[in-house]
Amino acid sequence: MSDESKPVPRHAPHDPARRAPHDAARPGMHRPPWRDHWAALPSMARAAGPAATAAVDRTARRVAPSPLEPGAGRDPYRTYRVLREEFPLTHDPLLRAWVLSRYADVASALTDARFTHGHRPGDPPCAETHTDVDEAELREVAERTALVLARRIADRPQADLVADFCHWLPAGTVAAAVGVPYRDMMRLVRGRAASALAGQCTGQIAVREKALAGFLADVLTDPDLVAALRDAPSSLVARAWTESLRREPPVQVVVRRTRGDVRVTGGTIPAGASVALLIGAAGRDPERFREPDRYDLLRDDSGQLTYGSGYCPAVTLAALEAEYALRALFDTMPRLRLADGFRPERTGLITRAPRSLMVRPRG
Repeated sequence: MSDESKPVPRHAPHDPARRAPHDAARPGMHRPPWRDHWAALPSMARAAGPAATAAVDRTARRVAPSPLEPGAGRDPYRTYRVLREEFPLTHDPLLRAWVLSRYADVASALTDARFTHGHRPGDPPCAETHTDVDEAELREVAERTALVLARRIADRPQADLVADFCHWLPAGTVAAAVGVPYRDMMRLVRGRAASALAGQCTGQIAVREKALAGFLADVLTDPDLVAALRDAPSSLVARAWTESLRREPPVQVVVRRTRGDVRVTGGTIPAGASVALLIGAAGRDPERFREPDRYDLLRDDSGQLTYGSGYCPAVTLAALEAEYALRALFDTMPRLRLADGFRPERTGLITRAPRSLMVRPRG
């Protein structure tokens, strides 16, 4: 997973060669690279096999939208909806990968042995490498670190929870958990050495930062959620955390590679192909989730794909950080609210989260 021309037209002629005279009549004009990719796509699909060729031929009259198009980051979910409904399997020339967007395909590919696997905390291969940790100790670490950070901003007239809280809490809990002084841990984090100290899973601090920022944004923009979660039991906070990860996952796209031909909705992906799994699209698939665009604290069809379902200290720690972040903020700032006129705005294409979360700690 990694952190983060002209727009690709939504419509293209059935025969891309028809555009050639038009382009030739405009000397000096740059030929957008997507046209070359589009022209080459049918031959790429033919090389991949009949099923892939059929998938391309069925959509040859229209170009599938790309999650990387300019402007898509403002609202990727419209693009995801078109992909799910009309292009369940398509090759994206900007991503240089085949794209899967339906929940069943994405969820399967994340654990299917026919795909190579990146490191997603909580997946079975990950869980096999961990020894049990003391969850009570992790809980104490998360609670203590969240309180220290919350008290630092409680008396300010205004604060940015992303910069002043979310950026520090995941690193601080890791520092305390592994026994490294906090000031040293932050130096090591900046030097990209956190994984060496805390392990590959727990050292993935950036994803937990983004997930926490998104979670707090969801809660603080909804007065009903604030009221429901202010003194809520851990089980209800856990529901809210899962729902935030489903509806606005911090990691929107992960890339895998096929080990052999793989049959999916819409056709067959050839062996050795790069495949972009749209976590953000899968989380709003109406075939899996009822009213998927709505944040529903009590939904009975909950689920998320940011983390796997197996045991992993990083997954446990991320949930504890979310829980104790809320408790610390509400306890130290009973009148906490968003700053006047501020509304959180998520940005990003591969990873996605609010860049800022301006609040008034004293109301």
